[in-house]
Amino acid sequence: MHKLQWIQSKIHTREAMIRLCNVWRASGQKIVFTNGCFDILHHGHLDLLANAADKGNKLVLALNTDASVRRLKGPERPVTHEDDRAFQAASLLCVDAVCMFDEDTPLEIIQLLKPDVLVKGGDYTVDQIVGAPFVIENGGSVEIIPFVSGYSTTSIISRIKSL
Repeated sequence: MHKLQWIQSKIHTREAMIRLCNVWRASGQKIVFTNGCFDILHHGHLDLLANAADKGNKLVLALNTDASVRRLKGPERPVTHEDDRAFQAASLLCVDAVCMFDEDTPLEIIQLLKPDVLVKGGDYTVDQIVGAPFVIENGGSVEIIPFVSGYSTTSIISRIKSL
């Protein structure tokens, strides 16, 4: 398979992602899930994804759609279109699959995919993580990956605007 095809093969619809997770689960793979906007990919995102991937066998990244990002972050976001964000994320070796979600929270897709491990960045506590109770009640775990200080999409945008 050519590299471009390999990248594109990792981007899935919600329905295809459910089927893929069911196949992985049936073969004994430990599924790790994280989500976010990942608008301007930076060191902090990459650190989170690499550390998340170490928590299991397959890393699923659910990305907010453009409409969802606008509702959460405001009308000037996202900077990068959802198709481009999905392509960038899928190109990473540590990410096994990417899908989009349009809701304001990832609860529905977490419930559909039933991950074994739910991962979020260090600005959360377990009681603040959407889907944590569901994952824990179903025998999974929740992991919080410490932030790499000095990296945020907002600070990158501010720096660009000041140039």
